[in-house]
Amino acid sequence: MAIQAHLVELERKHKVLENELHEALLHLSTDDLEIAELKRRKLLVKDQIERLRQQSGETLH
Repeated sequence: MAIQAHLVELERKHKVLENELHEALLHLSTDDLEIAELKRRKLLVKDQIERLRQQSGETLH
């Protein structure tokens, strides 16, 4: 169940980053580098989620 708890936490983190990115895009004063960093962090979390899902799928079979 540790993998499932980690997945839930990563999905929560991904949602937070998604909200931060949305807010940053709404404000014209947001630096392009900040937006790029938020996108990069969001993508890294998404990649971690996918890796964990693949691992958990492999352990179930």
